[in-house]
Amino acid sequence: MIEFEQATRTFGHGHVAVDAIRAVDLTVAAGELVAVMGPSGSGKSTLLSLAGGLDTCTGGSVRIGGADLGALTWDERAKLRLADVGYVFQDLNLLPGLTAAENVAFPLELAGMGAGHAYRTAVAKLDEFGIGDLADRFPDDLSGGERQRAAIARALIGDRKVVLADEPTGALDSVNGENVMRSLREACERGVAGLAVTHDAHLAAWAHRVIFLRDGRLVDESKPAPLEEIVQ
Repeated sequence: MIEFEQATRTFGHGHVAVDAIRAVDLTVAAGELVAVMGPSGSGKSTLLSLAGGLDTCTGGSVRIGGADLGALTWDERAKLRLADVGYVFQDLNLLPGLTAAENVAFPLELAGMGAGHAYRTAVAKLDEFGIGDLADRFPDDLSGGERQRAAIARALIGDRKVVLADEPTGALDSVNGENVMRSLREACERGVAGLAVTHDAHLAAWAHRVIFLRDGRLVDESKPAPLEEIVQ
C-alpha cells in the first residue's frame, strides 16, 4: 500500500545540500503498522511527509496504492490525501471551534457528503474509539487521550487506506500512550496501512514492525515480541 523505492529527499543545492532521506526502500502492507524510530534529525518527519504527498522526492519514488506521488500534480495529491490518507499530526490540529464529531466529520464534508450523514458517520467512528458519548464536546473539554483518539478517528474516517502519525503519543502519559497505539494497531488490523513516528521503544512495540533511521538512511528493522507478551 505504501512503497518507497530508493526514495531520496535533498534540501538545498551544492555545498549546502542536505539529504534528509537517502535511498530508502520500504513497503508497508495493508493491515500492517510500522513504527519509525531514530534520533532527532534522522529524517522521520520527512519520511512521513513523503508518504503523505505533502512533499515529493528529489530521487526515487513513493507510491500509495500504486499511484506514484511524484507524477501527480499538487491538486491530484490533495485529492488522493482527502480520499485515501489520514494524518495524525503531533499537535493534533483539532479545530477548537468544532465539536469532536464535527472535527471528525469535516473531511467527509470536504469530500461532498451531506452534513447530517457526515455527523452520524463521525459519531459511529468515535464510538469505535470508545468516545462516542463525547461527540458534542469541544477539544478543550476533552482530556489529552480523548483528543488523541478523536484525531485518530478523524484520520481514519471514510475509506482511508493509509494512516500516518507523527509522534501521536508525544504529550501523553504511559497509559494513554498505550491506548493510542492500541487504537492505531487495531485500525491497521482492519486493513489500513500505518506508519507512525515515535521516540518511545515501549510504544513502538505495539507495531508489527519497527524501522530505524539514521542520517536519512534506513539502517535497521526489527519485529517486536508478540503483543500478548507486551500487554502482560
